[in-house]
Amino acid sequence: MAIHPIEYRYGTDEMKHVWSEANRLEKIMQVEAALAKAEADIGLIPREAADMIEKSITAVKLERVNEIEDEIHHDMMAVVLAISEQCAGDAGKWVHFGATSNDMLDTATALQFREAVAILEEKMYRLLDVLLVQASEHKHLVCAGRTHGQIGVPTTYGLRFAIWASEVGRHIERLEQLKPRLLVGQMTGAVGTQAAFGKDGIEIQKRSMQYLGIGSVDVSNQIIQRDRHAEFVMWMASTVTTLDKIGIEIRSLQRSEIAEVEESFRKKQVGSSTMPHKRNPIKSEQICGLARIVRAMVEPELLNNTLWDERDLTNSSCERVIFPEACVLTDHIIKLSIGVIGNLRFYPDNIRRNLDLLRGLNMGEAVMIELAKRGVGRQEAHELVRSSAMEAHESGRHFKEVLLANADVAKYLNERDIMNLVDPDRYIGTAVEQVEAVIGKLKRK
Repeated sequence: MAIHPIEYRYGTDEMKHVWSEANRLEKIMQVEAALAKAEADIGLIPREAADMIEKSITAVKLERVNEIEDEIHHDMMAVVLAISEQCAGDAGKWVHFGATSNDMLDTATALQFREAVAILEEKMYRLLDVLLVQASEHKHLVCAGRTHGQIGVPTTYGLRFAIWASEVGRHIERLEQLKPRLLVGQMTGAVGTQAAFGKDGIEIQKRSMQYLGIGSVDVSNQIIQRDRHAEFVMWMASTVTTLDKIGIEIRSLQRSEIAEVEESFRKKQVGSSTMPHKRNPIKSEQICGLARIVRAMVEPELLNNTLWDERDLTNSSCERVIFPEACVLTDHIIKLSIGVIGNLRFYPDNIRRNLDLLRGLNMGEAVMIELAKRGVGRQEAHELVRSSAMEAHESGRHFKEVLLANADVAKYLNERDIMNLVDPDRYIGTAVEQVEAVIGKLKRK
């Protein structure tokens, strides 16, 4: 019986597979095989035993491992016994030789992280691509900029998408940078001294990780230190927060009274069970809602680094929830965002309506700057424009009418000047150039 929404509502099959019981067991057994081969390389165990251990792991069944665990109540030892059962001769006695549970478990987690990161990275590049396409296609689409929820000077939709693309690009960069710190394993033994491996402990660890294709810790105790994992969880939290921000903006811009953009709405899609006209931004809302869950994972994972002495077990149960949930939900949120952003519908008439909604008042900065250029002090120009703006606001007249009637303004600006200054299409600065620069920097060749 499915209980958790991840089981039936959220997440991709590929990411769910990474954190499945079957894949977890496979990764643990791969680590056991890598250890045996490394130990055989330096002569600590017989080569034929290592070969048998590697061969035997293919015959181990999850059902048998769970059966043993039900009996002995130790998850890692259950795997060791299950592998040993499949080994011919006396090869089974060399399984897990010199290692402690977390040498296997933490290193297996690194292998799972490697798969998860590859999935996330691929989707992040797809997300970046759709953002850059939107930035390019709408770099000339002038719209109302807003601060404090109030209309300000003009901006462009292209610049908005370029800003988001630049942020996603930084997340991709951060993910690449954290890989060497995250994708590491260990063979350090009971408390980190490698005593059970003797003088060859460092070489055994090095060779084991080479077989697995990941890095080695420089030093550790019984577990890999959780600052590494916390960094990855914080990366996911930061990434989904960016998408939360984008989702909030889309939801705001889809409000009925703004109606500048809209999520794709299928022909037979239902918006409300009682209000048939509704076209709700449900995907963006889902992005924003699930982002809260991923962010909530940060504190417990940070606390998983504050263990007693050489280790305790308080991190284990916590991470069984954090790692799969955070990865599955982050992957799901990125996938949703790709679809939402890539299929946005724009309403140019509404965009222009909102741009002109204040009847020229949003162009006050342009007028102020031009007055200052023509000899009016900046502060004096600010007050001159502010008082004219307040007059226009109270009277309901167009800003240009008030400016044209102002004798102090007329000393510096004629009618043509004012008409040009209140034209929002003339006041987007270097927005287009900035968008093109971002595209040039981030577009995949």
